[in-house]
Amino acid sequence: MPSLKSLRIRINSVKSTQKITSAMKMVAAAKLRRSQSQAEAARPYARRMGQMMSAIAAGAASNPNAPELLVGTGKDKVHLLVAVTADRGLAGAFNSNIGRAVRTKVRELQAQGKVVKILAVGRKGNDYFRREMNDLILGHKNFVGKKTIEFTDAEAIADNIVKMFREGQFDICT
Repeated sequence: MPSLKSLRIRINSVKSTQKITSAMKMVAAAKLRRSQSQAEAARPYARRMGQMMSAIAAGAASNPNAPELLVGTGKDKVHLLVAVTADRGLAGAFNSNIGRAVRTKVRELQAQGKVVKILAVGRKGNDYFRREMNDLILGHKNFVGKKTIEFTDAEAIADNIVKMFREGQFDICT
């Protein structure tokens, strides 16, 4: 039977652990609120960007001088899926939901007789697709150690996609 002193030490240890856990919960809640507010602030931008891209694509189809990337090759045999995931975990079901959605899209396109290739952006997605669909990976880009992605990072990805398109590695990018 433990002594009274050892019981007190154990009780104090549990209380200390509870305090640490409580502090960690508060920090996590603050980070979650900040991330949610950033996501909310980005929604109007994303909505408007989608409208703008639709308008550009519609106008490009009727313009004979439009860049080939906007008009397309006229073929739809080879599809490139760009899957953007996180570099680290702790994002709940975010990464697995993206993986599941890409897997569903791949099966759908393959059932239609299309060739599918994947460009994985983010370490978690790259790891997942290497495990599940290694033969479909065309390339990957990770941002390990960076808290935010800057314009130059996105530009490098876009330049890579344009280069692959010009080399004829795919017909349609999704």
